[in-house]
Amino acid sequence: EVQLVESGGGLVQAGGSLRLSCAASGFTSDDYAIGWFRQAPGKEREGVSCIRSSDGSTAYADSVLGRFTISSDNAKNTVYLHLNNLLPEDTAVYYCAAAAGLSAHLSAWGLSWSWYDYWGQGTQVTVSS
Repeated sequence: EVQLVESGGGLVQAGGSLRLSCAASGFTSDDYAIGWFRQAPGKEREGVSCIRSSDGSTAYADSVLGRFTISSDNAKNTVYLHLNNLLPEDTAVYYCAAAAGLSAHLSAWGLSWSWYDYWGQGTQVTVSS
């Protein structure tokens, strides 16, 4: 069974940086996607970024493009989300999730939470102004 464990959240001032980690295990396929999602109180879950294992393709939400970067360390089975130039509106619980690879390009589905079957427990990111 796929298991995901997030870490790296915390409290940071606006303009600061954090690195979130998602340690993954249990995959039986070489083609899967790891996505990062976030949910703030009273708001819907939002896709932030994702990366595909088979080709390294990535996708980003417009709200984080240019500020967040997703990367993977295959040797450690870990996906990272680098959060830079953080804004108070980035405050949320951040979740990583795993999905089996689909035939379509990652950009067509990677930020849609409904495609993801496995979820981590979440890590809180709080950005103070």
